[in-house]
Amino acid sequence: MAASTTTQTGMGKLVKADGIAAKFRNEIEQALTEPGARARKPRLLGILSTSSAPSRSYAQFTKKTCEAIGIEFVLKEVGGAVEGGVDGEGAEEAIIEGNEDQSVDGIMVYYPIFGGSQDHYLQQVVSPFKDVEGLHVKFHYNLYHNIRFIRPQSLLGLPSSTESPAAPAPAAEAPEGYVKSIIPCTPLAIVKALEAIGLYNTILDYGDRAYGRTVTIINRSEVVGRPLAALLANDGARVFSVDIDSIQEYTKRPTANASGGEKVKKYNPRHVVHPCSLSLEQCLAISDAVVSAVPSASYKVPTKWLKDGCICVNVASERNFESDVREKASLYMPAVGKITQMMLLRNLLRLCHYRELLENTAA
Repeated sequence: MAASTTTQTGMGKLVKADGIAAKFRNEIEQALTEPGARARKPRLLGILSTSSAPSRSYAQFTKKTCEAIGIEFVLKEVGGAVEGGVDGEGAEEAIIEGNEDQSVDGIMVYYPIFGGSQDHYLQQVVSPFKDVEGLHVKFHYNLYHNIRFIRPQSLLGLPSSTESPAAPAPAAEAPEGYVKSIIPCTPLAIVKALEAIGLYNTILDYGDRAYGRTVTIINRSEVVGRPLAALLANDGARVFSVDIDSIQEYTKRPTANASGGEKVKKYNPRHVVHPCSLSLEQCLAISDAVVSAVPSASYKVPTKWLKDGCICVNVASERNFESDVREKASLYMPAVGKITQMMLLRNLLRLCHYRELLENTAA
């Protein structure tokens, strides 16, 4: 379990990400040094194409983390990242160059660049075999369809519905011939944090261990909130996805009994999204966990709306919870960045392995 601290009797614990991140860091370091490990260090290419100070800071953090673990990190600066350049200029060319460079094992692009659909386009330019962020449509398709295992060869073609029936059922380990699909780093980091601090029930079957839990996620971006809602719902949770103008419910449980003698399913094979008539206050009052990722220093989740004993996780760079959050929350995690970094590097090692499998098959 993660390291935790509490300073006052009767208050919830402050849980830091360090302990959870350390577990994955140890696994990565072991994979890099165990017998049979590849002779060449994995190489991660970072592409910085804006003058954004937070993006540059994150790139420096990535470099420091990689070097400490034994992974080579190369930062390519283009566009607004160089003096006299324009934000975004040369970003696509740098990605294509990285795709074609056989010495590059993974590509990390520092977004936002243009924002919106233009950034989404760039995410699709990155080769799936080098997409350590898990933002390519192939991986999003798998995530939203609850396809957890894939054949490495499938990364060469377009997503297809014909892959879904053949995909193995959720399990802890991939069956022979399959590998785990890549999951976006930040949503995966949040899931790992929630697993570590007890939201998941390990007595239940794999793929259903969040059953009986209700989670509110305040953010529905394509990078964090929406994929996180799908991940948790596909693990059995009832999820309220909160955006600036609406609330949706994600669940794979039937919302009503079937009529006419039709057999009732225990759950759908993947989550279904429904409109929700509850207010944010009503959602929070019944939520076992609350995750907030609102990029605003002024936004705060009212402590008085929280369910007693809930788990609160802050994902935004700003604090989205009030200072007295631990008066209601049993556990409060103020950041997940260190876990996110480990998920990124774990994805890198997996993609290296997938490429090797494909090369060995073709040989």
